[in-house]
Amino acid sequence: MFCSFRSCILIAALSAAFVGLGAASGAPAPAPAPAPAPAPGESRPSADLIVRNARIWTVNPAQPQADAVAVLNGRIAAVGADSVVMGWRGPSTRVVDAKGGRLLPGFNDAHVHFSDGGASLAAVQLTDATSIKEFVKRIADYAAHAPKGEWIRNGEWDETKWSPAKLPTRQDIDAVTPDNPVALDRYDGHMLLVNSKVLALAGITSKTPDPPGGVIVRDATGQPTGALKDAATELVQHIAPPLNVAQRRRAIERALHEAAMRGVTSVQDMTLDYGDLAVYSQLLDEGKLSVRVYGAPPIAKIEDQAQLGIGRAFGGPGLRIGALKMFADGSLGSRTAYFIQPYTDEPENRGLLYSDMLPLIKAGQRLMRADATNLQVCTHAIGDAGIATTLDLYQAVEKADGPRDRRWRIEHAQHMAAKDFDRFAQLHVIASVQPYQAIDDGRWAEARIGHDRAGRTYAFRTFIDHGVRLAFGTDWPVAPLDPMLTLYAATTRATLDGKNPQGWFPGQKLTIQEAIAAYTLGSAYAEFQDHAKGSIEPGKLADMVLLSQDVLTIAPAAIRDTHVLKTWVGGVEVYDASAR
Repeated sequence: MFCSFRSCILIAALSAAFVGLGAASGAPAPAPAPAPAPAPGESRPSADLIVRNARIWTVNPAQPQADAVAVLNGRIAAVGADSVVMGWRGPSTRVVDAKGGRLLPGFNDAHVHFSDGGASLAAVQLTDATSIKEFVKRIADYAAHAPKGEWIRNGEWDETKWSPAKLPTRQDIDAVTPDNPVALDRYDGHMLLVNSKVLALAGITSKTPDPPGGVIVRDATGQPTGALKDAATELVQHIAPPLNVAQRRRAIERALHEAAMRGVTSVQDMTLDYGDLAVYSQLLDEGKLSVRVYGAPPIAKIEDQAQLGIGRAFGGPGLRIGALKMFADGSLGSRTAYFIQPYTDEPENRGLLYSDMLPLIKAGQRLMRADATNLQVCTHAIGDAGIATTLDLYQAVEKADGPRDRRWRIEHAQHMAAKDFDRFAQLHVIASVQPYQAIDDGRWAEARIGHDRAGRTYAFRTFIDHGVRLAFGTDWPVAPLDPMLTLYAATTRATLDGKNPQGWFPGQKLTIQEAIAAYTLGSAYAEFQDHAKGSIEPGKLADMVLLSQDVLTIAPAAIRDTHVLKTWVGGVEVYDASAR
């Protein structure tokens, strides 16, 4: 068989993962039926695991609460009262007494950058630096121990926590990084700060034009400051050495541990790199992939999947692809989110469309190609004009190809135009949202877009009221992977600066039940897996988490202090807090 270079790489990365698993393209396959109850006098198979004496919130409307759950061969065999479920006990059954603790389905993070998150755990930590002085000191301390010539990356800096909130420049960091190229991410992932060494390596000068969909930030004399926004970051990314297999594996293994500790049993990896896909495949083959992964490579690589004909959600329970990640615009923090009206604090700036959307006819052609080959599309869109443009393109595809169950998504969907809530629902677009970012951005968003537009920001309640399906995630490492912080944010909307204890636009709060559903069954629906996971019911995958507090009954403000006691993936315990 002949294949393109990219397709051959993709086939090689997938081969170990998918042998014998079969494709799940087309209509979702039904979940395996639960083991039938035995007839009188018959014996039944013994469960591998029983969790009893629990307060189970199943996220199954037909049976919302239970006391115990039995697991057989990685799937849920029975849910109900202790007296009933204990009938599944056999000589080799492991029985866990939950001691009245709250048991939930495992959390499914619908939007992460998983290996980046793992890499960030070992990188220079800049997110909580509270001043430019502290920012520079942390970089200096890290560089002092870095091998000469090694790139210093990640960082996740946030200048809004400084006074004044001014973008850092290459001059701030050049003196402390004389021997290392530096390319540090802003925490929103839409801006890099590079030192002069990197500008020289990339050939970026005062004469370098802004690329389509990007901005080279310049000083008053026209010289690059070292800050690169959106597509301008690609000028550096292509010269930075890629991580080798060992480095990728270390990053992903760190991420797997973090996920298990946080009760995250599934992740949807946006802008998936093929090198990461190969590591996931290797770990799956070794039985070490302790989180379920659905990957969405960049839409620029659409032909790799389209030519293979695999369709959406291809693979097995542990590893799937079949989605594509597209960018419509930038971010509010970098002032590159695309708005109908200008920024309040920059009247000449409306943001920009990302290079994936330029020209729009090309973006439309890619979406038509994705639809023709049954691939799912997940589009990053933050500003109201970016969201509206994405909906225009989605609507054109539906008009051309007809309505069907596409489950196309808009990632973030942060700042909505009032007219587009109805359109979201009519097109059955999923809002893949990150509640923690609401309580973070709420510290400063109104200064950038004004009170009126801020009232339609992270509008979770309005989405639900319009019949739009929500899927919850974090965008890790943009925000912490911890689901407790996400649930806290969705139910309180209390901004991180303490200035909105009753909630920033409190009318957009969700109940804890709604938030859990969005984080479990909602996220499973967003990856065509709601038939297989997302709730605790017979036949589904036994992905579960036991919590230290009952998040359904405690005050919402206390949710952030809750931690995970145990995490199971397919009935296998992957985390036990008592063993730490």
